[in-house]
Amino acid sequence: MAPITLPKEMKSLLQPSRQSTEVVIVTVPVPTPSHPEDVLVRVHATAPCAGELRWAIDFPDAVPASKVLVPCQDLAGTVVTAPAGSGFATGDRVYCRVSAERAGAARDYALPRVSELAKIPAGLSWIDAAATPLSALTAWQALFVQGTLDAAGIKGDAKARQRNSNIRVLVTGAAGGVGSWVVQLAALAGAKAVVAVCSGDKEAAARELGATEVVNYRQTSIEEWVAGDASARECDLIIDLLGGKTLTGCWAAVRAGGALVSINTPPEMVKPAGLDKELAKSLFFIVEPLGSNLAEIGELIDAGRARPTVDSVWEFADFEKAFERLESGHAKGKIVIKVSDEA
Repeated sequence: MAPITLPKEMKSLLQPSRQSTEVVIVTVPVPTPSHPEDVLVRVHATAPCAGELRWAIDFPDAVPASKVLVPCQDLAGTVVTAPAGSGFATGDRVYCRVSAERAGAARDYALPRVSELAKIPAGLSWIDAAATPLSALTAWQALFVQGTLDAAGIKGDAKARQRNSNIRVLVTGAAGGVGSWVVQLAALAGAKAVVAVCSGDKEAAARELGATEVVNYRQTSIEEWVAGDASARECDLIIDLLGGKTLTGCWAAVRAGGALVSINTPPEMVKPAGLDKELAKSLFFIVEPLGSNLAEIGELIDAGRARPTVDSVWEFADFEKAFERLESGHAKGKIVIKVSDEA
């Protein structure tokens, strides 16, 4: 392949101040690899993450002072240069979640690292690829790393599927980007039941992805739903994506000795007063941007067994509308921003 001629400058989104959520479009130099694992990638599409524009404000100790505040850590693009022996080469179609400690992918060129990258499954568009990393990785790790389902069940391992067949899984925010993946992966792994908590207008979509039961939170709270038949409805593993009163309600739904995993808040912080229920696991976690996990997810996509859910696609110049849609809380899947004309 002929060498790629790089421009000297590129367009980028940027938060000019760590004390503000304002985002602007700027023209800046194309980044240069400086870390042994840096891969220079031409970005075609990216996806914002809810709340990310407040990370530097709300979690200042977790956002290094050296971070250039380029938003959108999800990336789908083409390799320009990669370290020798990395397994990636110029022209490879790749996707990943860039660590939140470093500049994101809302720019023409970005610098993910080898450990974060995976090759995009054949036939997956730039848009669908950009919608996949954060959501799929979070769901995978919530269920199989932090949670109690065995990932080997997805590949047909009989013992794993037998173990999984005894586990009832409930997920809040089931129609969102992460939730739709939790539903799919839990069903593929052979869970006994997959309970999706979402609004009624999203019930059909949740069932299509593999939900066996649906709780319409607009009509019935989790507490009310469980109280209707506690012995049959309590769940062994709950994945909470929302926090707040929803996570409080999850304490009613989780079986004693079960597991409650949240990506929003440590569950113990909202445990109802006086509740003496003891769990095997109660934890909050932040996703790790592992290309190895993403490669396994890619195999499922390639085989037609799983797919990302895209809510809407926005032009780069319309990034403000994309963030508004994201923060509205009404998205059915991921919001994607096109970066190149190829997306």
